[in-house]
Amino acid sequence: MIKEQIMTPCGEIRGTSCQYPGVVSFKGIRFATAGRWAYPQVVERWDGVYDAARYGACSYQPRAFYDEAAVPEKAFYYNEFRKGEQYAYDEDCLFLNIWTPADASPDSKLPVLLYIHGGGFTGGCGHEKHFDGPVWPTQGVVAVTINYRLGPMGFLCLPELAGEAGHCGNYGLFDQIAALKWVQRNIGAFGGDAGNVTVMGQSAGAMSVQLLCVSPLTDDLFAKAVMSSGGGVSKMLPVAAPYDKQYPFWQKVMERAGCSSLAAFRKISPEKLFAAWQEEKAAQPRMSQMMGPCMDSCLLTKSSVESAQSGEQKNIPYMMGSTSHDVMPPFIFKMAKDWCRQQADQGKQLSYAWFFDRMLPGDENGAWHSSDLWYWFGTLKNCWRPMTDKDYALSRQMSTYLTNFARTGDPNGTGLTRWLPVEKGQNKVLRLGEKETHMGGVSMAKLNYTMLTNKAVGE
Repeated sequence: MIKEQIMTPCGEIRGTSCQYPGVVSFKGIRFATAGRWAYPQVVERWDGVYDAARYGACSYQPRAFYDEAAVPEKAFYYNEFRKGEQYAYDEDCLFLNIWTPADASPDSKLPVLLYIHGGGFTGGCGHEKHFDGPVWPTQGVVAVTINYRLGPMGFLCLPELAGEAGHCGNYGLFDQIAALKWVQRNIGAFGGDAGNVTVMGQSAGAMSVQLLCVSPLTDDLFAKAVMSSGGGVSKMLPVAAPYDKQYPFWQKVMERAGCSSLAAFRKISPEKLFAAWQEEKAAQPRMSQMMGPCMDSCLLTKSSVESAQSGEQKNIPYMMGSTSHDVMPPFIFKMAKDWCRQQADQGKQLSYAWFFDRMLPGDENGAWHSSDLWYWFGTLKNCWRPMTDKDYALSRQMSTYLTNFARTGDPNGTGLTRWLPVEKGQNKVLRLGEKETHMGGVSMAKLNYTMLTNKAVGE
C-alpha cells in the first residue's frame, strides 16, 4: 500500500493527502539539477526524508517580474487559471508532482500519465489551478505533472555554449527528458508501471510531446502520446530552426544585457536577462521562432514534420485534438487529424482524433484555447465558472477516455460513445462537448480563422 511516507530508489519521501479520498500526493519532487544553460543531471539520491507536501518553484518567466492582475492583456488567462494563487520563481525549478491511489503498491503496475504544460515555451508551470489534483488516480492511473525551464533560461543558443557541450539550446526539452528518466527509475515505488507511461501536453506542451516523439533520445521512455491544440502535421508551422540560425538573435540579447562574455551573461540577474530578451523580441517581432526549440543535431536532428513524413516518429498509439475556438481553429484541427491519418497511411498503431466544442458557462468565449484542460484533468471544482451537471458529465467522459487510453492504447470502454480511430476508409473524429457524435472532415473553405461554429462542423 502507498502511504504518505515511502521508500524510492532516491530515498525516503513523505507526501500528503489531497482533495480525493484514497489518493496521496507528492509535490515538488526535485527530479534534476542544472546550472544556467547547462544540461540537467537526473537526481539519483537525496539525504534524509524528502518533504513532498508543497509545490516547488516555477521557472522564471515574464510574469515573475510584474503584477499579472494589473495587465489587461493578461486578464483572461490569469482570471481563469491563476487568480488568487501565489507562485515562487527560481532558476532551481526542476520539480515534478505525483498523485497516486493510496491502495497502490509497487506490484500494482498502474498506467502513468505524465503531463507537460503549455505556455508558448515562455510561461506556465505544472501546478496551476487546472492541474492541481488530476482526477486520474481515482480511475487507476498515476498522474505526474512537471516544470521545465522557459524562455531564455530554457532555449537560448550561443556559439560559446555549443563549444562547451557540442550543441546548445533545448535545455527545456532536455528537462522534460530528465523528468521522463526520473519517472522510469522511480515511478514503480509510487505504484506506477515504467513500461506504460503516456506523455501528454497541450499547446507548447503538445509541440513538446511531438518533438519528443521524433527524438532519437527518447526511445523506451514512454508508450503512448496525447497532443491537444498544438501537435500535428503542417509545413506552415515551423517548430524548430537550426541552432546556429538562432545565434544572431541571442547575441543581440546578450548585448542588450551589457555582457561581453558568457561568464558575465551567466551571472546577471534573471530580471535583467528577461528584460533584455523582451526588448529584443520587441525589436525583432518576426523572430518568434528563435525563442523556442531548435534543431540541435542531438535531441532534434530534423524538423518534426520531416521526421513524421518519413515515418521516424514513435510507432505508438496517439490521441490528438483541438477546440472549436482555438488559435486558428481549422488549421490546428487539420494538423491533428493529418497526424492521425499519416499514422494510418504509414501502417503504424491506431490514432484517435477529437474535436472539443463545449461552450463553457460563465461568458461568451466558447471553447477557447486550453479550455478543454479543465475537463481532461477533471478539476472543474477549481474553476470560477458556474459548471453544470453537463460539464461534470462531459469531464467524466473525457477523463475516462483518457485513462482508458493510458491503460491500453484504446480510449473505448463500457458506457462510452464508440470512438473510431482514423484509418483508411474512416475519416471521422469524435466530437466532445455540445453533442456526443462523430463528425466528418472539415473543409478549410467552410471556416474562418477566428471561430469555428457548431453548424460548420456538423455532419
